[in-house]
Amino acid sequence: MNTLKKFELMEKIVRELEDLQHSQQAIIQKIGKIEVDNIELSDKKLDKDLPDMHQRVADNLDTIKSILEYFADKTDEFGSKNNVDALKEQQAIDEVTGH
Repeated sequence: MNTLKKFELMEKIVRELEDLQHSQQAIIQKIGKIEVDNIELSDKKLDKDLPDMHQRVADNLDTIKSILEYFADKTDEFGSKNNVDALKEQQAIDEVTGH
């Protein structure tokens, strides 16, 4: 895999991790809304299970944030080390000139 393709794949993974993070945040918000609604309803099963669900999702979100931070930094370092901006410029020139 050439350097530019590797960098593009790394960027794709960063975007996917960001999407995963947003999804987990949305799940936490939905669980919170159900917990609030259940205050009025007082269903015992929801009282018992929702806090555990909330904690597991929050733990997953913490892990995702950690992985995202690590991998975004790694991607930036790879891009800088390999002068990806120049590679992208050269690729654009090659495409225009037919090389």
